[in-house]
Amino acid sequence: MSDIEVTLKPIAEAIKNGKKVTFFNGAGISTSAGIPDFRSPDTGLYANLAKLDLPFAEAVFDIDYFKENPKPFYTLAEELYPGNFAPTKFHYFIKLLQDQNSLRRVYTQNIDTLERLAGVEDKYIVEAHGSFARNHCVDCHKEMDTETLRQHMKDSSKDGIPTCEHCHGYVKPDIVFFGEGLPADFFEKWDHDSHRVEVAIVAGTSLTVQPFAFLPAEVSKKSIRLLVNKEKVGDFQHHPRKSDVLALHDCDLVAEKLCALLGLEEKLNELYEAERVKYGKHEDKEIVLHDIEDRLKEDANLKEEVTNGETKDGAKKEEVKEEAKKDEKEETELEKLIDKLSL
Repeated sequence: MSDIEVTLKPIAEAIKNGKKVTFFNGAGISTSAGIPDFRSPDTGLYANLAKLDLPFAEAVFDIDYFKENPKPFYTLAEELYPGNFAPTKFHYFIKLLQDQNSLRRVYTQNIDTLERLAGVEDKYIVEAHGSFARNHCVDCHKEMDTETLRQHMKDSSKDGIPTCEHCHGYVKPDIVFFGEGLPADFFEKWDHDSHRVEVAIVAGTSLTVQPFAFLPAEVSKKSIRLLVNKEKVGDFQHHPRKSDVLALHDCDLVAEKLCALLGLEEKLNELYEAERVKYGKHEDKEIVLHDIEDRLKEDANLKEEVTNGETKDGAKKEEVKEEAKKDEKEETELEKLIDKLSL
C-alpha cells in the first residue's frame, strides 16, 4: 500500500462503514479538464485576464464593472462555457459514490457544470456561485434562453455581448458576481445539511471566498474531514482537528487512490474511458479517427495484394489469405467505431 493510500485509509473505511460524503469543491478539481483555476501564477484565470485592460483582475467578476464593460467577462465565458470541457476522474469519483448511495451533497464554487456532465443528479448539487443554466438581464431581469444568449455571443455586430431584447441592457448567466448575493438554495441546503455531515471532502479550493470558506469549519467535530489540495488552507491551516486527513496531492490522483481502496478503481477507469468519447474534445476524436482510417487503408492494401496473387515483399497469395480473413472482423468493428465517433 502506497503512502497516499495509507493516508486515505480512514476516509475509505468511513465510507465502507456507511458514512455519506459531502463535497466542498473548488476550481482545482477541474484544472485537469483544461479549465484554469483562479490564482495559479501565469496559468490562473486572474493571471490571464490581467493581460486585458482591467482596473483589477477580479473586475471580470464584479457586477458594477460588468454593467460598465461586460466584454472581459464574455471573453472568459466563451472559453468556460459548458460543453467545451469534459469531466475529470474526480468528477466521476463523485458519480460513483452517488451510484453506491454514499453521497450526501456536493457544494461547489465552480460554474463549469462538470458535476452534471459526469452524471451527478441535480438533487445532490448546490452551486454556491450559480451556473450557466439560466440567464437574465441585469437591468430589467427578463430571462434570455441559453440558445439566444449563445447566438449573441457569436454575433460580431454585437461585439459578442448579449443584450436584452426588451430594454437593451446587458444579459449575463446566473453566476454570482462580487457584489451579488448567493442563491437562496445555498443557505437552505446548508441549514439542512450542516449537522448531518459525516465525511467532508474539501477539494481544489483555497477557502478564501466567503461564505463558502466557512462551511468546512461548521461541520460537526464528530465528522472526519479530508483536504485535497496543493497546500493547507482555511480551517485546516488555522484550526486543524486531530481527525483531519491531509492529501496534498493532485485531485485526480486522490480520486484514483480512494477508488482503489473502495474497490471502485476498475469502474472509475471504465467510466472515464467510455465517457472520453462522449465528452472528449473534437480534436481528440479526429486523432482516433485518423488512426482507425489508417488501419483500414492497410487492410484494403492487403486485400488488393491478395487479389493480385502476392504481396509487395514477394509472399505468396496463400500465405496472406488467412491473415486477411482475421482482419475482416476487426475492420467491421473499426467501421462501427468510426460511425460512433463521427456523431
